[in-house]
Amino acid sequence: MKIQEIIKTLEDYAPPVYQEPYDNAGLLTGDNSWECTGVICTLDCTEKVIREAKVKNCNLIVAHHPIIFGGLKKITGRNYVERTVIAAIKNDIAIYAIHTNLDNVYNGVSQKMADVLGLKNCRVLQPKKSLLVKLFTYVPYDSLEKVRNALFEAGAGKIGNYSECSFGMDGTGTFKAGAGADPYIGEIGKLSVEKEVKLEVILPAHIQKQVITAMIKAHPYEEVAYDVIYLDNENQQVGSGIIGELEKALSEAELLRHIKEKFNLAVIRHTPLLNKEIKKVALCGGAGSFLVSSALAAGADIYITADMKYHEFFDANDRMIIADIGHWESEQYTTDLLADILRSKFPTFAVLKSEAETNPVNYF
Repeated sequence: MKIQEIIKTLEDYAPPVYQEPYDNAGLLTGDNSWECTGVICTLDCTEKVIREAKVKNCNLIVAHHPIIFGGLKKITGRNYVERTVIAAIKNDIAIYAIHTNLDNVYNGVSQKMADVLGLKNCRVLQPKKSLLVKLFTYVPYDSLEKVRNALFEAGAGKIGNYSECSFGMDGTGTFKAGAGADPYIGEIGKLSVEKEVKLEVILPAHIQKQVITAMIKAHPYEEVAYDVIYLDNENQQVGSGIIGELEKALSEAELLRHIKEKFNLAVIRHTPLLNKEIKKVALCGGAGSFLVSSALAAGADIYITADMKYHEFFDANDRMIIADIGHWESEQYTTDLLADILRSKFPTFAVLKSEAETNPVNYF
């Protein structure tokens, strides 16, 4: 199997277009045309992970955090980033990072945290806007089902937890075929008036090319009329953070103990307790201070994240608890998520989880 096949599986799950502008996800070292000898999944790619990959004969490392984040002006081995890149290149090891695009998909990093805590009725905390388009086309009645099914199979028509969503409106189309045309209906040189259905579907903007190609292939007309418009609607399946509910309400102390147990924590930094039961839980893997206001607006009783600065704890405004559990700690189960994604697609291929300790933070 080639590395590009593994990358395609990852990018089908978390499309690169969903990464944040500042991010550097994707193939960072190596060549996607290489034959893959094995995969190691990890949160961070460090020198330890490179050595582990070499020992285990794996020439692809799939990491959540990009080892190359800013620009590299020199590669002299003066810091851990340069040493890791040098080791990867020397040993012909490809490094692929799947960072904020995996954060921003519904079944991504934050949802994995929610699963660990046993949350129910989960949804994206801060959905992204302007990622959807609406496609209109005009279809004769006898081809409606064929064209509609082609659109669905290409990925159109999904809204939240619903699929195969479309709208049709009866109408009348007119056209006159000119010299050299090969009309499906009507005659050359004569005005045709035909009963048609105006068919509408919503789709993610990044797949519009493949959807339009599938539509044209299924459509009977020689020249297919269609329109595409960008929508300001939120995409409920893409965005930052997750909010859900506990199976049953817990006291603040019970929930904090539950979090410590599930994430194997030494300590939790948190705002003052409010002496109320906790039912609605918001969370975000990694640095999530930017979602505090969204968690408050959603009515969360507690917001679990990492990398909160001192003054940012005041933003809880005595309305909810903010719990900082640590960056590595919040995202530790991402390694399991990556392995599960690849193993479900390639059940007989060597997909390993790194055993190297990469957390740079310790507690005394």
